[in-house]
Amino acid sequence: MAKKKYLYEVDLMRCMFIFMVLLNHTTSLFSATLGQSSTGAGRFLVTTHLMLHFPRFGFMFVTGLVLFLQYYHKDHVNWWQFWKKRYKGSGIPYLVWNLVFMGGMLAGAGALTFSNYANQSLEAILHGSQFYLYYIMVVMQLYLIFPLLITLFKKLPNHHGAILITSGLLQLAFLIYAKYIYPELDTSGWPYFFKYYGVNVLSYQFYFIAGGYTSIHYPEVKEWLLSHTRFIYWGTAAVALGTLGLYWFDTAVLNLGQHRANLIHQPYMLIYAFFTISLVIIVSLKYAAHRTEPAWQPFAKAVGLSSKVSFGIYLVQTIPLTILSQVLAALKNVVSPGLILGLLPIGYLFVLGTSWLIAFALMKIPPFGVLVGRPNHRVLIQKEGVLNDQTN
Repeated sequence: MAKKKYLYEVDLMRCMFIFMVLLNHTTSLFSATLGQSSTGAGRFLVTTHLMLHFPRFGFMFVTGLVLFLQYYHKDHVNWWQFWKKRYKGSGIPYLVWNLVFMGGMLAGAGALTFSNYANQSLEAILHGSQFYLYYIMVVMQLYLIFPLLITLFKKLPNHHGAILITSGLLQLAFLIYAKYIYPELDTSGWPYFFKYYGVNVLSYQFYFIAGGYTSIHYPEVKEWLLSHTRFIYWGTAAVALGTLGLYWFDTAVLNLGQHRANLIHQPYMLIYAFFTISLVIIVSLKYAAHRTEPAWQPFAKAVGLSSKVSFGIYLVQTIPLTILSQVLAALKNVVSPGLILGLLPIGYLFVLGTSWLIAFALMKIPPFGVLVGRPNHRVLIQKEGVLNDQTN
């Protein structure tokens, strides 16, 4: 089997989506500090917040894309080895960060007792309900069913388009259900992963399948996107502005509260995700086409390194976000709402920069790379009297 071509555009996709995830979470902190609808600055952030709600879907799209790139064209996959590798790579940091962050949270609240720590840590680990680690819980569910997705595409080689369309229609049906039906149901006795569907992999199935389809038909998808760049550019701008209308419709017409109006699981967001993910792919393809040019070398190096630490950035973001929340709480009563809003870019750069540096340090300092999905344990090899220090 021929060696797979490395897709440098995927590096930039990872960077753009994870950077936007952090912007989304940072903006949420500022919005909460500003009182959401009680100040003009808070209303501005709440009204525009849906614009930032696409990176979650993009991150999941890239996950499907990369997994299919790695495994679809293999003649034989040892799925036991696949699960061992993937669950070790995601499971160890998932467990450790849940335990670390839970200890810090309870200690900060003055509620750190053994029983409290054990009970709340177990609940967080089983449900993926704390510290933005729901994504890891969703991806670990994806690993479990991933062999079925590979089998589905391989068994129906002439019907990949039908698979994608069916998946999209199912996603649309789920979003209609999530917005208009689910809130009216009594879910008190439901199993956790149906009651809290945000941590259920089926809630995001279309984005993983779309990533897989894109991987298998990469030349055709790439050609279509590059031949429709103007449509994607203008379409993205239009649907981004449309989120303002969606928020108005949800609050003024449907009389939904701010929380439900800003939920990511709405039919319109499927359209928005299509355009924003397409735009990110186009920008990334243009980057890949220029990355070898001398003037692009510094940027290309930054992208390559940031891509390597992107998973780690996601894992450790709780640290700077917690610090920022404390700073904003202290400023809330002494600084005007307008000035706090003006500090948003600085707050974002702090969260992004600190997350990046922590993830990079852990990746570089053995044996802590395992905490960011980049094992770097040292293997000492004695050979012909020479001790070689190798970092894997």
